Amino acid sequence: MAKGYWIARVDIRDPERYKDYVAAAKPAFEKYGASFLARGGQFQRLEGAVRARNVIIEFPSLQAAVDCYNSPAYQIAAAIRQEAADAEMVVVEGV
Repeated sequence: MAKGYWIARVDIRDPERYKDYVAAAKPAFEKYGASFLARGGQFQRLEGAVRARNVIIEFPSLQAAVDCYNSPAYQIAAAIRQEAADAEMVVVEGV
């Protein structure tokens, strides 16, 4: 079974409030088997627009990645994130 990945590009507007998002999202990530492969850190722009923070999260499957995002627990966290940051997020299936 192919793994699933969240790819998120984020600009944080309110760092203190973003900490609340991180704490609120943790139970959903644990429940759905999330493993962080990249969380912020240095990057180099190669093409196109960029955001300040880039995150890649691996899940056991594409369905687990989608289920995590749609879970009630994560949706509470997402509302906090949307108050504190601007982001683009996609879910992709691994090879």
